[in-house]
Amino acid sequence: MKILGWARPHRGPCPIARRHSGPHATQVWIARARRIPVWALAFAGRHRFNAAVQWNKVALIGVGLLGGSLGLALRRRQLAGSVHGLVRRETSITEALACEAVDAATLDPREAVVDADLVVLCTPIAQMRPLTDLILPHLSPGALVTDVGSVKASVVRNLESPVQEGGGHFVGSHPMAGSERTGVAESKADLFVGAPCVVTDTEASDPGAVERVEALWQSVGGCPLRMDPDRHDELVARVSHAPHVMAAVMARYALNPEFPAAQSRLGATGFRDTTRVASGSPEVWRDICQANRGHLSRILEDMMGELEAFQTLLARSDSDGLMTFFAEAKQRRDDWERQWKDRGRISPAE
Repeated sequence: MKILGWARPHRGPCPIARRHSGPHATQVWIARARRIPVWALAFAGRHRFNAAVQWNKVALIGVGLLGGSLGLALRRRQLAGSVHGLVRRETSITEALACEAVDAATLDPREAVVDADLVVLCTPIAQMRPLTDLILPHLSPGALVTDVGSVKASVVRNLESPVQEGGGHFVGSHPMAGSERTGVAESKADLFVGAPCVVTDTEASDPGAVERVEALWQSVGGCPLRMDPDRHDELVARVSHAPHVMAAVMARYALNPEFPAAQSRLGATGFRDTTRVASGSPEVWRDICQANRGHLSRILEDMMGELEAFQTLLARSDSDGLMTFFAEAKQRRDDWERQWKDRGRISPAE
């Protein structure tokens, strides 16, 4: 038999535009994710390589960028017996299946979560409690429920007790990964590789459930760390939520249609990079800002103080002060960049 060589893992976006076809398409992706020789599929038949299975059934509540990426990672690494998605539209079923993000997708909450030992809420924050109320009657005893929300205190407060009363375990989590792009078509199996993944244990958390959520994110390449929900919200407001607001302010201001047409034509790579995240989902960011408004408001006040201090230096034409301002910013950014690179990113196939 001719050996065709080793398959390499796909690192690009979800392959709606370049999907594989045929009865063995899923197995090809499995081979690539596990670095199995493609020729070995001839012996696999219809059976999956399941040596790494950690979950019998995973239910993704919402199959967009994050839900789709988690589904891809779980399936290609063979970490789940099956992955099911709950979506809002018939067209989303077709898209999720075409991307191979799930084994099955449905509009029915019961069908999505019945017999699932892991349920992951991957929707905008405001939708999490209503959807949890829909799935609770069908939740298996002892099932683990987590989420990917960017705000933790309100999510934990709203979901921990109801899930426990429903016979399951809730542990909040937040993978610090994503994109300004939305939808399952933008999913990537390696989205979580190297990403910090906050796990928010509380006094009411089951220790075993907390460890299983940490294992979930570690198994898809993430770097889990435990943190108090409110502490998470304060820190993330500085490095994620406030920067997003600033990017939106810059985009709204600089691209105001009342300015001359030449204004937008002069925007180049610096403006593009600075405002990139402003292209994120308005619904998602409305919910995030409302849910974390306390911390975000205080941090924006601090940032306005920084701007006022800079404005004072500018008004005084304080050359030394301006030099110090930019030098400190550069040093802190460069140090952070080095720390980020030093974290070490593992291969998506490992």
